[in-house]
Amino acid sequence: ASYLPAERRPFLREAFEYAAICHSGQFRKSGEPYITHPLAVAELVATLELDHNAVAAAFLHDVQEDCGIPNEELQKRFGADVAGLVEGLTKLDK
Repeated sequence: ASYLPAERRPFLREAFEYAAICHSGQFRKSGEPYITHPLAVAELVATLELDHNAVAAAFLHDVQEDCGIPNEELQKRFGADVAGLVEGLTKLDK
């Protein structure tokens, strides 16, 4: 919130809420809800003061592999930039 324009906040909230719904019922080995991982990654990205698309992609970076969400769905909901970042992160992991 300290560096991004206020009009970007609803977009980021939507990305977080979508990721939380997608990861609903998933837990880490520690027993914590899985969404704590994407939240931590988004927090890290925000400390680097990257743009809203990068922060949104951080929230969403595991929904393709872990939840079966196709990249086309991410593109429809969040735009080509976010979908491209998520796809790139997924390929990087492989």
